Amino acid sequence: MLFFYFNYMDNIINSDSLVLGLMSGTSMDGLDISCARYYRNQKRWHFDLIACETFSYDDEVRINLLKVFNKEIDLFDVEYRFTQIIIDYVQFFLNHHGLDIDLISSHGHTIFHDPNNGYTKQIGLGGLISKHFNIPVVCDFRQQDIDFGGQGAPLVPIGDQLLFQQYDSCLNLGGIANISFDLGGSRFAYDICPCNMILNNLSKKLGKDFDKNGEIAKVGNVNEILFQKLNKLDYYKLAYPKSLSKEYVDAHFNILIKEYSINVEDVVSTFVEHVAYQISNTFIKFNIKSSLLSGGGTFNKYLISRIQYFTKTNLIIPSADIINFKEAIIFGFLGVLRVLNENNCLSSSTGANRDHSSGKIYFT
Repeated sequence: MLFFYFNYMDNIINSDSLVLGLMSGTSMDGLDISCARYYRNQKRWHFDLIACETFSYDDEVRINLLKVFNKEIDLFDVEYRFTQIIIDYVQFFLNHHGLDIDLISSHGHTIFHDPNNGYTKQIGLGGLISKHFNIPVVCDFRQQDIDFGGQGAPLVPIGDQLLFQQYDSCLNLGGIANISFDLGGSRFAYDICPCNMILNNLSKKLGKDFDKNGEIAKVGNVNEILFQKLNKLDYYKLAYPKSLSKEYVDAHFNILIKEYSINVEDVVSTFVEHVAYQISNTFIKFNIKSSLLSGGGTFNKYLISRIQYFTKTNLIIPSADIINFKEAIIFGFLGVLRVLNENNCLSSSTGANRDHSSGKIYFT
């Protein structure tokens, strides 16, 4: 096995190349897989989405991911088993769609993320994946950015800028709500607030994986005291750019929510109101006229209605494939840029001391 940390790999990518993007997000719903072609036309990047699919994690996988986060089980054992799951899902995807691919670009699943202390960890063994499929694999996109003084997040803005440049801004309503937009000639981005990371966990207390269409939130009542306390959390006073991690959310948001002995429906309603309020603040502060939405929260009609209540910003809801797979598509693109030795991390978004090309490349 050869490992290239920073090497130009010629002739791997061209306009006919098929690239897989793999994304496992903070909501722990499952593995999103996209297959796309990426190409330049008149100096602008474009993509053609060929196929996409989500493979849901079973309860055992979710529990193990939480246990390794809490240091209750061995990291190396979980990473190996998780990698085998990735391989199985990718193999099924390729067989099902009849695809012969040229590159895999994998985000992995974030287990630890603490940029202030200089480390982040996404599990998913790129070398093992490369060996199985006998093609290059790009992974571990975040650590180099932290080494360069950045937050290691968000990484999607370069894709927003180059693949979705026709939109005023891009708002992702995933485990975390984050946004990117052009500001002063640079792509500016940051994590606004937690979103489905908290809402899904609250929904599970009522036996649901998520709050479909906001049905739980609609029957609850906003607790004004909790709402105000959430809006006064220190995160909202931090300088830009800034990012959230599961560790931070647990230590500041979830611990506050647990202080209030109110029914789950009211907590969900209150947190939806909080998310909508914080997103609207961003729209107003930066005078954002329109925003392309993506991520699972886009399907939450009640959340969207509450965002629209607070702001006049035009919310653009794309096709279901873009809603569900935009992050996977962009991580596929990050791998393409890495192989071409072109910048895929923007200092204006992460706070690093330079733009750079990040990601480890494995190839047999």
